[in-house]
Amino acid sequence: MNAIGLLSVILFTLMAFVGGKQGVRSFFALFLNLLVVILTVFFILNTSINLLIITLIACVLISCINLFFINEINDKTIAAFIATIITVTILLLFIHLMTKYALIQGFSEEETDEISGYSLYIGVDFVKIATSVIIMSTIGAIMDVAISISSSLHHLFRLNPLLTRKELFQSGLNIGRDILGTDANTIFFAFFGGYLGLLIWFKDLEYSFGEIVNSKVFSGEMITIFCAGIGIALIIPISAWMSTFILMRDKEKLDERKTSQN
Repeated sequence: MNAIGLLSVILFTLMAFVGGKQGVRSFFALFLNLLVVILTVFFILNTSINLLIITLIACVLISCINLFFINEINDKTIAAFIATIITVTILLLFIHLMTKYALIQGFSEEETDEISGYSLYIGVDFVKIATSVIIMSTIGAIMDVAISISSSLHHLFRLNPLLTRKELFQSGLNIGRDILGTDANTIFFAFFGGYLGLLIWFKDLEYSFGEIVNSKVFSGEMITIFCAGIGIALIIPISAWMSTFILMRDKEKLDERKTSQN
């Protein structure tokens, strides 16, 4: 057994032991997400299809897998799903404009020698590719915050069903504030940990601090981090509002049913 197979067995065992059936579904969800990403890459090569629409569809599928397949269909996952799609749609338009005007799409000067033998006239919009990459990089964090707030509010409301709409929404914002700092730092260290080789590359090129900050590849990574942070900050009020709306709607329906029975 190679290292990948051994790590897969260890991961599956731990997820099944800790999470039970839900942990097993989470393990298989990893492969389903990988399949969605691979299919998205194949569709990117088709120039007749709008890449932004493909990206949005991929985000919907990934959200369905990670919310409905793992946690089943219920009020918590429905609230988190709707909040995620709303946030991704807003963020998709924002990132597309940011990528277009920041000119971070395509290849950097440092990569000129490596691609000099290839033709860049492939008929693909590099702005949309950059937008897709950033969105796909942040969808996981956005879903994580959405389900965390939704699940917390549903549990809180079960413990205290006398909470008003305003109190419940404020509780969601308070929970989100606690999540915001840690998730933003998680994204920051995840990106810089993954691109540690980039910093070593800059050192080999003997770049000054100003050259590093103004380089295209570094700016692209920083914009990705900032956009991910914006997405996390945006999902908090949206998820809190959506969860509050669904919980209060269900409560009102239940009260009406009890009143009609009496």
